[in-house]
Amino acid sequence: MIFNIIFFSYYRGDCLPMQIITNQFQKELKKHGSDYFPFLVSYQRLSEYESNSFMWHYHPEIEITYVKKGSMHYRVNNRSFHLKEGDIIFCNANALHTGEMENQEDCSYIPITFDPKLIYGFFRSTICTKYVTPVIQNLSACAMHIDYSESWHAVFRDRMLEVIDLDKKRPDFYELDISIRMQNMWRLLVEHLPHHPVTAASDLTEYDRIRKIIAYVEQNYMNHITLAEISEHIHLCESECTRLFKRHMNTTLFSFLQDYRIERSLEYLSSEGTISEIAGKVGFSDSNYYSKVFAKVKGCSPREYRKNLMK
Repeated sequence: MIFNIIFFSYYRGDCLPMQIITNQFQKELKKHGSDYFPFLVSYQRLSEYESNSFMWHYHPEIEITYVKKGSMHYRVNNRSFHLKEGDIIFCNANALHTGEMENQEDCSYIPITFDPKLIYGFFRSTICTKYVTPVIQNLSACAMHIDYSESWHAVFRDRMLEVIDLDKKRPDFYELDISIRMQNMWRLLVEHLPHHPVTAASDLTEYDRIRKIIAYVEQNYMNHITLAEISEHIHLCESECTRLFKRHMNTTLFSFLQDYRIERSLEYLSSEGTISEIAGKVGFSDSNYYSKVFAKVKGCSPREYRKNLMK
């Protein structure tokens, strides 16, 4: 098996910048909790990651994230969310997701990542077949933004903060108390998620192809990439490859590639190297064109971005 393990050559403060470790299909390899209690609370900041963002990835667990401080641009499949302090985002099992800073300001957030069996107990139970499987197999329910626009959002937040506190203090019976509250949270989600039919197998196949495209870009962004190469990689003709990506990611494949290259260039702007050298490292053969694309994506030139980093 091939692993996308990324090593870094610079430090921010006393810590080596992180990035998510995935296999060749962008599936995260990190274990979330244990087999006996498949549940994990993490405390993270976007500034801990290279490029101040975590890259596209997915995992079979469900993830519910609370924004503790700052804001974040969070994307799930073809949906985009601007999360502010106090907001919560539900990210479904196996949904592709990524997050990045807004306005170069850090964001502290707390993800709760858990296996669905924490909710349903055992496979094919009534809870599983009636209340969990229909949600996790529904691509239309890939995400939900909890922003307090509805009355139940505050109740959901209170349960989530109780779960975080229980995990931190770990009093007697904390696993039971966490499980009870997680089921209460799931009850609220199931009640308010939009109801759609279970996703067809053909749609799941298409998302597998999307993951392969993203993996190909992440592994080859520093080189010259053609549509013909990507199409051959996923065994589709070029026109269908283009339509597939646009349909599921709400952007063109070319725009995704350019945006990804710009994001990867940010790590180099925080270290030594000319703009021309940095452009070459992320797949741009022309530094002027790199600067033009950078300004379109980030709203400033690479030099201005670097100058702001040094303040």
